[in-house]
Amino acid sequence: MVAIILIIVLVLLAVWYISSYNGLIRTRTNVQESWSQIDVQMKRRNDLIPNLVSTTKGYANYEQSTMKKVVELRNQLTAVPADDHQQTMEVSNQLSTTLRSLFALSENYPDLKANTQFTQLMEELSNTENKIAYSRQLYNSSVASLTVKIQSFPSNIVAKIHHFQESDYLQVPEEEKVAPKVNFDDFGQDK
Repeated sequence: MVAIILIIVLVLLAVWYISSYNGLIRTRTNVQESWSQIDVQMKRRNDLIPNLVSTTKGYANYEQSTMKKVVELRNQLTAVPADDHQQTMEVSNQLSTTLRSLFALSENYPDLKANTQFTQLMEELSNTENKIAYSRQLYNSSVASLTVKIQSFPSNIVAKIHHFQESDYLQVPEEEKVAPKVNFDDFGQDK
């Protein structure tokens, strides 16, 4: 009778151990897959940038510094090591900010704003930026799930035995946390 109970306990422990290990593997794979989604969207953005820059060049010859900065950041982003997520996101954030400046140029050039190719590229890039933002949220959510499994009892025992490591969350740059200043005095006044 004691032998049967001991066998049942050992089988239950083995099932729990295997289940915990597989859950950790699944969650770590979700973190890796969600980072891959960010990477795919940034690659898509990097592929669109040369077309946008060449379309914009003809209209904004003296805005070369903005276009040059976009190209430099794109090249810098492609040179970042694949496993350096934090540096990748820092350069990506700079590129997003510079792209917004490039989009703002279209307000100064009505012909550019009316250009179908430019409009389509802007829309594609805007959609891609939205997908990158969503992918960042998914990544941080996946990291949170992995962190919970690594820190929670009893799965933390299996995590420690197999050297599972927590991943870093993607952080918002400090300058993007500052709320923009809005002056309501400028609205609704006839000049």
